[in-house]
Amino acid sequence: MEQIKLPQASVLTSPNPVSIVCTQKPDGTTNLATVSWWTYLSFNPGMIAYAMAKTSYSGEMVRQNKEVILSIPGAEIADAVMGCGTSTGRNTDKVSKFGIEMQNIPGSEIQIPLHSRVAIQCSLKEFIETGDHYLYICDVDQVYGNKDERAVFSWDGYAKIAPANQG
Repeated sequence: MEQIKLPQASVLTSPNPVSIVCTQKPDGTTNLATVSWWTYLSFNPGMIAYAMAKTSYSGEMVRQNKEVILSIPGAEIADAVMGCGTSTGRNTDKVSKFGIEMQNIPGSEIQIPLHSRVAIQCSLKEFIETGDHYLYICDVDQVYGNKDERAVFSWDGYAKIAPANQG
């Protein structure tokens, strides 16, 4: 084995899960941010966690509003998911820019992409500084699923987003 940098390890550990953090902007619209890591923390009570860069606009919205929906995107929006991860929602309407069809879920003003395999509606419990990221720990309020959508994963250190059978 040879010594490598941590980002190089992400290439060697592909595929990695991909999700979209859906938050509400001050004007009431939805912002979408691609995140490359999340996990279940507890099933009883339901809790999840995900990490985002400290500079993330979506992270700022989650800390401010205390609400977030984690969406597991479907294969039909793989290209848009990549775009959502390479631009900021601070001054960009990513939904319009990437032509993402949105839908409502009960009990939330935050919309999610129509092509979502799973949507986990959460309340922020706490966030913890972890180097250049924050770890967001969330209580799960509701969960919705669509088994007809194929989930996407990131490949080659987040260079490609595709379903598992296309990686």
